[in-house]
Amino acid sequence: MITKRKWNKLSEKMTYLGINEESLIESFIKGSGKGGQKVNKTSSCVQLKYKDFEIKCQKTRSQTDNRYWARIELCERISFQRLDLFSRQKNEMHKIRKQKKRRSRKAKAKIMHDKIQRADKKRLRKKIDSMI
Repeated sequence: MITKRKWNKLSEKMTYLGINEESLIESFIKGSGKGGQKVNKTSSCVQLKYKDFEIKCQKTRSQTDNRYWARIELCERISFQRLDLFSRQKNEMHKIRKQKKRRSRKAKAKIMHDKIQRADKKRLRKKIDSMI
């Protein structure tokens, strides 16, 4: 049984994420899986639709508990999507910043050293002109 306190906490989380209860499309469908006749007869599975998210939840035999768990899963998916978008933007900014950053003297010296070594290696591959 889900307590009133948990429902209140969930509604706070939903308002924080910008999810309106009115914008949710909720339907109850017959579940599947283990449980035999009881599962086949009752509509305890909850299906939530919100924008481009669709969630089906059948964790428990209780319809009200499944309503709670479906909303929890919706909140988790939305927050994960927002965090993922935020981290992508942060990575892009870091990448651009790194590309624009000037190289240090040590890095430039190392690059020049590697270029000189590569040039010497190529010089050794050339054909030797014989003076006969």
